[in-house]
Amino acid sequence: MKATILASTFAAGALAQNGAWGQCGGDGWSGATSCISGYACNYVNDWYSQCQPGTAAPTTTAAATTLVTSTKTAPPATTTTATASGKFKWFGVNEAGGEFGDGIFPGRWGTEFTFPDTNTIQTLRTQGYNIFRVGFAMERLVPNTLTSSFDNGYLTNLTQVVNSVTNSGAYIVLDPHNYGRYYGKIITDTDAFKTFWQNVAAKFASNSKVIFDTNNEYNTMDQTLVLNLNQAAIDGIRAAGATSQYIFVEGNQWTGAWSWNVTNTNLAALTDPENKIVYEMHQYLDSDSSGTSTACVSSEIGVQRIVGATAWLRANGKKGVLGEFAGGANSVCKAAVTGLLEHLKANTDVWEGALWWAAGPWWGDYMYNFEPPSGTGYTYYNSLLKTYTP
Repeated sequence: MKATILASTFAAGALAQNGAWGQCGGDGWSGATSCISGYACNYVNDWYSQCQPGTAAPTTTAAATTLVTSTKTAPPATTTTATASGKFKWFGVNEAGGEFGDGIFPGRWGTEFTFPDTNTIQTLRTQGYNIFRVGFAMERLVPNTLTSSFDNGYLTNLTQVVNSVTNSGAYIVLDPHNYGRYYGKIITDTDAFKTFWQNVAAKFASNSKVIFDTNNEYNTMDQTLVLNLNQAAIDGIRAAGATSQYIFVEGNQWTGAWSWNVTNTNLAALTDPENKIVYEMHQYLDSDSSGTSTACVSSEIGVQRIVGATAWLRANGKKGVLGEFAGGANSVCKAAVTGLLEHLKANTDVWEGALWWAAGPWWGDYMYNFEPPSGTGYTYYNSLLKTYTP
């Protein structure tokens, strides 16, 4: 998820100007319609405009900074094509911990970082969840350089989780939770990135239940670089002989679904000889899509923020997965989450599934905690979410 790097930017949300990446317009929007210096209010779709770096882009409707007062509503969740099955391929949960202790490398298992509890994962398995996205830190798996040898202890712990999940019949997503960075610096060496992925894929090439996620939430990076890093990862994975696995590719600007169709259009050019690319997007329902608040903008915001991504996937003949989503434990968010999932379910010709953010043994009282048996997100949302399992 988008980490606390943006938290201070949004602290003054009630002021006359919106912060970076905040909502600034759209049907029914009653908040501020201007942005802080260096950002402009750009149209994303009829229901959502956002403060993005630079100057405002031309819109295809009324100016995004104008308060819209029409009675238009979001497209109904049942809008779909004849090929949509209404059933997800995957539905599950993110499992955090291996990436904790940011900036403390290598760190100590049990102190700076941990790994998911396979017993609680099995609890979720018994309820139908069939995919788990497990975060790890590249700096711990391959210390010093992207082409270094593996840290055997860290790899062993990660592999034990992989084997536990996949032996149960579920899928596991290997998620280098690095935001397109290595030791805090943007990754620019595509050859080294390819080698990293070739080495990782070689360890799991025989396990078809493993899914490779190229990197978590590329952001504030050159758009062509994001394209090239994703392609390098694909090429490295296939060069390792890992040909049966799906590959989740992520986009720039935190891989946000809300702005995908205006930010990540060049990623349609990615190629895979096995034709197993799935476009992973993330979507939160608070005012800036950051996932840092229990409040959701409205009961319809889930659908409103995803419709543009759905249209992009269909227009380009691509498949997508919502790799992170969540909402606060309240009725407005629950309605928004339900609307979001119903839209995805009605459009399963392009959407393969979704994963809640997040479970993990160290979340404590975190607002979205989905760790059984007592996590806030788990106790409030499990009865709803498990109805969407395959």
